[in-house]
Amino acid sequence: MTAPRFVAACVQMRSGRDPAQNRDAAVAGIREAAERGAHYVQTPEMTSLLERDRPSLFEKIRSPEHDPTLGALCDVARERGVVVHVGSLAVRNGDKVANRAFVIDREGAIQASYDKLHLYDVDLPNGESYRESATYTGGARAVVTDLPWGRLGVAICYDVRFPALYRALAEAGAEILSAPAAFTRQTGEAHWHVLQRARAIETGSFMISAAQGGRHEDGRETYGHSLIVDPWGRVLAEADGTAPGVILAEIDMALVAEARARVPALRHARPVTVEVV
Repeated sequence: MTAPRFVAACVQMRSGRDPAQNRDAAVAGIREAAERGAHYVQTPEMTSLLERDRPSLFEKIRSPEHDPTLGALCDVARERGVVVHVGSLAVRNGDKVANRAFVIDREGAIQASYDKLHLYDVDLPNGESYRESATYTGGARAVVTDLPWGRLGVAICYDVRFPALYRALAEAGAEILSAPAAFTRQTGEAHWHVLQRARAIETGSFMISAAQGGRHEDGRETYGHSLIVDPWGRVLAEADGTAPGVILAEIDMALVAEARARVPALRHARPVTVEVV
């Protein structure tokens, strides 16, 4: 039986403080990707809004069932007959916010959602400071979901620094992994490419990660460089710096079995007991 092939796309964005403008940009990017032959289209973390001011954030976000961006992305998935992987939206979750990814099938139905497990509480050397836990709730479970071509492991941004999560997703059958992101420029310059390629190599999986890029209205600066990486760690497509746009690559699922046969690290993993001496 021949392994399936499909075309994957990443929509790189520069989301601002206006959810309607961000929604229109995401829909336009998905339509462009579909017109160029994509079957699966991923948008970045915080597709609908990048807003660091907490009162303004709460004023603009909605629950998923009332979120106009989510509704519009379901509509465009159905309109174009593509799988849309929403890297994440900020949605209401009680008195806090969930950083939630959605996978929308080709009929426009939500087939899976995932709340970011690892929250970015970091002080960077250049003075940037982030405390996601002050505003966001962390997720409680990892998620895999079946696409028409293979199983997808869903993750978000900072999750990419936790290899145990990606191994668990691969051990649950994921052959395509993800880390749609709003990576800071500073950490992206240092770590973005190596982390994306490492997660692909160590699990023998495709890694598809759409990114935010450039200077945003709320003052933050993100790295861009959306990536599609094959299971051997080869970069199949990369966005040109921070500019908004669409990248595409053909995904040959046979490469997963090939990489895992060449280096069967998933099968060779053993329980580890650490002795402190």
